[in-house]
Amino acid sequence: MSDKIKIGAKGEKLAATYLQNKGYKIVTLNYRYKHSEIDIIAQNENIVVFVEVKTRSSKNFGNPEEAVNDKKERKVIEGAENYIFENNWQGRIRFDIIAIDLKTDEIIHFEDAFG
Repeated sequence: MSDKIKIGAKGEKLAATYLQNKGYKIVTLNYRYKHSEIDIIAQNENIVVFVEVKTRSSKNFGNPEEAVNDKKERKVIEGAENYIFENNWQGRIRFDIIAIDLKTDEIIHFEDAFG
């Protein structure tokens, strides 16, 4: 497993634990549809939350959240649309980003980040 994959997996695990500690229920991890992947799908009260996790081991390439560009947003939205259809979800949804800096152990949660 490459370092990049290990860092990403560690970040996703930290993010899931962070959300659970805030009272979210983790519905699924690494949901895939065609060419899209949603790192975490969680539920917070009556809202389904689609979470993109970005993890960095340093800030040499900027802050983690800066890596979520328009193309990535479109892919997450595409996957979310399929999840909503598959599960006949009729309630509210939200798109969040969780940015993790492993060097400082900082976790920043951006609620309603795009969509």
